Amino acid sequence: MTLEKTIFSEHLQNFERTLKHLFREKYDIDKLSLERGLPKDLLKGIMDMQPLSVAIPEAYDGRGSQVKECLGILAAASYESLPLSLTFGINIALFLEPIAKYGDESIKKGVFDRFLFQQNMGGLMITEPDYGSDALNMKTTNEVIDGGYHIKGVKHWQGLTGMADYWLIASRAKNSDGNLGRDIDFFLCDVTAPGQHINVTELYDNAGLYMIPYGRNELDIKVPEEYRLIPESTGIKMMLDILHRSRMQFPGMGMGFIKRMLDEAMLHCQNRVVGSSNLLALDNVQFQLSRIQAAYTICSGMCLRSSKISGIEHNLATEGMEANTMKAVVTDLMQESAHALVQLSGAKGYRISNIGGRGIMDSRPFQIFEGSNEMLYAQISEMVTRLMKKQKQSNLFDFLKGFEPTSDGVDYFKSDLSFNLNDNLPQRKQVELGRIIARVICTGYVLALQEKGFNKALAESCIVMIRQEIASLSCALKFDNTVQVVSNYAADSSWLNFA
Repeated sequence: MTLEKTIFSEHLQNFERTLKHLFREKYDIDKLSLERGLPKDLLKGIMDMQPLSVAIPEAYDGRGSQVKECLGILAAASYESLPLSLTFGINIALFLEPIAKYGDESIKKGVFDRFLFQQNMGGLMITEPDYGSDALNMKTTNEVIDGGYHIKGVKHWQGLTGMADYWLIASRAKNSDGNLGRDIDFFLCDVTAPGQHINVTELYDNAGLYMIPYGRNELDIKVPEEYRLIPESTGIKMMLDILHRSRMQFPGMGMGFIKRMLDEAMLHCQNRVVGSSNLLALDNVQFQLSRIQAAYTICSGMCLRSSKISGIEHNLATEGMEANTMKAVVTDLMQESAHALVQLSGAKGYRISNIGGRGIMDSRPFQIFEGSNEMLYAQISEMVTRLMKKQKQSNLFDFLKGFEPTSDGVDYFKSDLSFNLNDNLPQRKQVELGRIIARVICTGYVLALQEKGFNKALAESCIVMIRQEIASLSCALKFDNTVQVVSNYAADSSWLNFA
């Protein structure tokens, strides 16, 4: 069996039309969004369009694992349904691309054929109940046995829990003394095969993303030796390559979502008449819409940049600066855009059937999973301050001017960033500094986009919005705030005693 291929623009248009028909005509997306999972016939209608073929190499009858096409599919899906886009994102970035890059050649065709022709799905298991972002201390083990490996442990909060046919499972080697190795190993698991069934002991009541099942998975499985992924150097670097590539695909999920928030907000403000004119006549409405347009522009720049640098032919293990920037900034923008739409919609936005209200709940976990944004911003700051110390540089603007990721955009912020950094920033200040640096990097993405012919008015307006945000962040960074929690806050703090 072979996959019939069309040029990507036609493939994408057909996919967009199919999603619009399924979600807006054949089914009621408002009701679906309140139900766990997706109806099987709806999922079949979506998967019949072969959306995941974009992440499968041409040698295995896929479309070639081109980042541009992967992001295009993610954006088309998130315009109609953010949970659907995340489902695709999990399959593409956390399963298919790692298999294409690191999987044993003997297993690839069988796996890819089941995705192309049997509508299979796959996910990634890293997080454990006691070790969330602290992945290097995971306790899931693997031991060598005759013909393969025995994997045992507990994983949780994996998207597609109980739904995926395949998993990639991260674990640490257990030696004869019972001690765990420092490196990380990844193994393929086929839950339909004997000895590889994963026991789902609990499905979580996640507050958003209802379509995606999350839960607790108990592992006690045996897999063949060829199911071990083959790292280029170490397993930790392989894990970083996988996670950084995934973070660089977040703009694809953000792209369609933010565009939908913008389209809905524009339509509402055009049609909503207050007094003698519509909402567009109000200055603050113009400001709020301009914020969403700036988010749309930044995300567009990220997609262009990701298409250039994040293909599986690149090793992204050392690209944490840009990976963290894309993931943290775009997910902040998704949440802010949904909030803006709800605020502009007034009481109408405070309904479950309103896409803005759903968008707030569905986009909120994006700021948490795959590394909370605060943690990622702090990491960005640490990377920069470490380099500044190494170069004996203390002036922030001067350093950023000579730092490749920020050099293109930093001139817009000279007046706000020309100051010397404290040698020992507290963590709260590291987060603020990381937010600033990430937005300077994003300015470079917008400028690169404009050079390609992108709408000049959108790009210029976006940079003004970034300048305002960095001015505010700069003030917060310089403000001396070392306030600590008052442990015994209940003492002398009841206002009733003073009334």
